[in-house]
Amino acid sequence: MADLVIRSRRAVTAAGERPATVVIAGEKIVAVEPYDADVGAAAETDLGDVALLPGLVDTHVHVNEPGRTEWEGFATATRAAAAGGVTAIIDMPLNSLPPTVHTDALRTKQQAARGQIHVDVGFWGGAIPGNAADLPGLHEAGVFGFKAFLADSGVPEFPPVSADELAAALAAVDAQFLVHAEDPAHLHAHHASRVYADFLASRPPDAEHAAIATAIEAARAAGARMHILHLSAAGALALIAAARAQGVRVTAETCPHYLTLDAARVPDGATEFKCCPPIRDAANADRLWAALAEGLITCVVSDHSPCTPELKRAGGGDFAAAWGGIASVQLGLPVIWTAARARGHTLADVAAWMARRPADLVGLHAKGRIAVGADADLVAFDPDGTFVVDPHRLYHRNPVTPYAGQRLHGLVRTTWLRGRPVTGDAPRGRFLVRTDASQSITS
Repeated sequence: MADLVIRSRRAVTAAGERPATVVIAGEKIVAVEPYDADVGAAAETDLGDVALLPGLVDTHVHVNEPGRTEWEGFATATRAAAAGGVTAIIDMPLNSLPPTVHTDALRTKQQAARGQIHVDVGFWGGAIPGNAADLPGLHEAGVFGFKAFLADSGVPEFPPVSADELAAALAAVDAQFLVHAEDPAHLHAHHASRVYADFLASRPPDAEHAAIATAIEAARAAGARMHILHLSAAGALALIAAARAQGVRVTAETCPHYLTLDAARVPDGATEFKCCPPIRDAANADRLWAALAEGLITCVVSDHSPCTPELKRAGGGDFAAAWGGIASVQLGLPVIWTAARARGHTLADVAAWMARRPADLVGLHAKGRIAVGADADLVAFDPDGTFVVDPHRLYHRNPVTPYAGQRLHGLVRTTWLRGRPVTGDAPRGRFLVRTDASQSITS
């Protein structure tokens, strides 16, 4: 007898959206049957017309603990993730102290997270000047790959790499590399201003274009895997398309804020909209949507990057002084679904962008899909329900968001992690580690 059966007339499986019964035994999906199948189980839930999605996989989350836990933390970030239908996150190597740039730092971060996580958590390592010799050991310890900045990261303990230093890192280890792609030579001085257009002008599209060209050439020379983080400038898509056509192993992601927010509509002093690279105009967003639909952009992830309200509003709305980063791990699914449905996309599209493809990017082939053998990570999602974003009802540590006051479509009713609902009472998340054999072990 199965432990749990979940029925939905709108289950999103590998075959697309269809009526189905998902059968769970232990922590795994053991069968996907017709909606009216007679299946014996210890417990049963019938969602009716509420959709059943695979748990989302967010491969770009800044948890910041230890060291800057007042910005965010494992307990709050993973509770917010679960409330947003996310069942697995991969934590970025900054802005924690120490950053995850050697094996001891990874162990320190895992120790800080232990017993706090409400969803499964993996870790990225960091490539900084002078640590190429540390990368193989860190990779062996289970990080999913390595992030590098080509421009100032905003924190002194995680400096940017030069083109030569990036090449040295690629030569040191056969791993997935991630690049924050902005070229410092194309960034302009940003003086104190409450006007968003002044901040936008300081980080032009050319900065992304040049950095992406550098990353592609490094990947081409090394035969390496290169992933472009948080793509903002649609003009760089041609570079990525040409490189892929030539066999370069390059992928790209974008984020909800680049797809749904418009630079022309950012109010003066509204520093909750500041992120790097910046939010651009609506026409740029249209091109990102088109690239996402055709598969040139691989996935949509949050780049959840919170800080304290004091840092976000430093200077009384001065964009030059405020920390750059948007907290959205809880809101990504309804934000994207609201915009996607208006553009004619389906729940199956959204599940591919936010669950299956990011899981595949990091080799978590038991995550991000409703399929036999997959982890029973599932989301009951009401696609027609609406709500107004109230920052004080979000679970992340500091209630700051550019989506405040927006009416969004899509309500997460229940999130199951490995077959059990996430309630926020007892954290049951596990550490995810990369392995050479399967790249999908949870332990």
